[in-house]
Amino acid sequence: MRTDGDSWDIVTSVGLTALGVAAFRALESNDPDGLIRDDYAPWFVAAADEPHFVQLLADPAAAGPRERFGRFMGVRTRFFDEFFAAAWTSGVRQAVILAAGLDARAYRLDWPADMVVYEIDQPLVLEFKHRVLADHRAVPAAERRAIAVDLRDDWPYALAAAGFDPARPTVWSAEGLLPFLPGAAHDALFTRIDARSAPGSSVAADEFTGRVDPATFAALEDKYFGSNPFGTVDIGDLWYDDPREDPADLLSRRGWNVHTANPFDLAAEYGRAVDDLPPELRGLTERMEYVTAEKT
Repeated sequence: MRTDGDSWDIVTSVGLTALGVAAFRALESNDPDGLIRDDYAPWFVAAADEPHFVQLLADPAAAGPRERFGRFMGVRTRFFDEFFAAAWTSGVRQAVILAAGLDARAYRLDWPADMVVYEIDQPLVLEFKHRVLADHRAVPAAERRAIAVDLRDDWPYALAAAGFDPARPTVWSAEGLLPFLPGAAHDALFTRIDARSAPGSSVAADEFTGRVDPATFAALEDKYFGSNPFGTVDIGDLWYDDPREDPADLLSRRGWNVHTANPFDLAAEYGRAVDDLPPELRGLTERMEYVTAEKT
């Protein structure tokens, strides 16, 4: 369970979910019809040597129903990939990846040469990431600046200290992050983004609409997957379900132009229809909202 000020490395608590995301990105990348290509993801899984995810990559066929997570991770990853590409195509040259985890976008996307990518996450997560990338002599495609700070703390100060310029348009992402934040930190995140976004900035995030009971999520996990897709950690135990604002509503009230989609909309757009989910899982998945917003 979560506590105020808790921290983690890459194989514990929230850090282990980042490793799971890397594993499912690796699975999607190995699919001949995969929606993404992330050649860095397997490096992280191998280096962490966490048995559940090592076995998952060694024997993908054994994933069974858990393979659905890989399919939706492909959809989610492509959504954020295209979001960043649209921003730099429009001339934005400053990106902030909140809760960057093992996101390798600074390396694998075709950023403009003058792009600066800020990555914010817990110190031990970024240390692990740096070590693995250094061991493989990976070279980022943009100027990457890693910022070790908890998103429940004064991350805007740390971001400014790293050279962030609020007078320039910025592209922000909050991928797979929001349920892991307490309600107050969740709402403050968007207030802080708004205060530091010049006209021409954009933000993308994903979150369930309405309250999702962690116990209900765990019950569905047991019923339909038979085993936890994330191994030894139950995601529901790491989520906060205290009151919080809907990101789309919050940003809209602050003058942003907001657009939303659910995973099925995106899957159909990408030619990856998902039509074999049981009704309970479909209902939960339909509540996952992908939000993009532009500041004019």
